[in-house]
Amino acid sequence: MITEALRNFLKEDIGPFDLTAPVGRGKRSKAKLICRSGAILCGIDFFEQIFKLLDKNADIKRFFKDGDYIEKSQTAAILDADAAAILSGERTALNLISRLSGIATLTREFVDLIAQYKTVLLDTRKTTPGMRIFEKYATGIGGASNHRLGLYDCAMIKDNHIKVAGSITAAIKKIKPKIPFTAKIEIEVKNIDEFREAVKGGADIVLLDHFEIADIERAVKQRKRDVKLEVSGNVDKNSIRALAATGVDYISTGFITHHAVWSDFALKIV
Repeated sequence: MITEALRNFLKEDIGPFDLTAPVGRGKRSKAKLICRSGAILCGIDFFEQIFKLLDKNADIKRFFKDGDYIEKSQTAAILDADAAAILSGERTALNLISRLSGIATLTREFVDLIAQYKTVLLDTRKTTPGMRIFEKYATGIGGASNHRLGLYDCAMIKDNHIKVAGSITAAIKKIKPKIPFTAKIEIEVKNIDEFREAVKGGADIVLLDHFEIADIERAVKQRKRDVKLEVSGNVDKNSIRALAATGVDYISTGFITHHAVWSDFALKIV
């Protein structure tokens, strides 16, 4: 899956051929991967794989691994490969490592803000189409845990499901007999009454969506021991610590993927 995606990324940029490739054909070159902004490195394996798809003899000397913090102007790695492969794969490789490092860096900032609490930071399905596996890898490198990868690994009943089913209880009754016994049922609720209904109906996880702090604290006090609580909505650097202080198990946010600014990397021939 990863290799296929990387091939498609290259195909998107190179197309049938690279018009500038003759400049480097038949030559061997080295290039430095330089971090031009402080960042949590993420995607160095993918970076290497991209060049190996273009040159099976490509070699990379790494000075950092995924999850390490790189200071501005430091060299992350040195690539040794066919010069044409370096020139053709440069932009694709830089785009990917810059995007993933940006996500990992922002995620680490969020994780550090709640480090004193037991609450776990989760990502969401708010990912770029075709990039989910990479972006969720990046949040993991940043210190978050992955929420469901898709519609197939957790039965999450949201507001539209509830409207279609008629109620939280009806939705649970329709879905529970149809899923593997190993799968969890998570219910998104808007208020305390819905929270109580979800717990009574047999939810494994209850997502408190856009709850005020006082109502989150009420839910924490009223929950059953075997029911996990997750909060989401309006999660940012200013609110996350107060949310974690309520004692919830999880905080989920798409902010760490859709608001992440790319880290700045360059690839320079030496």
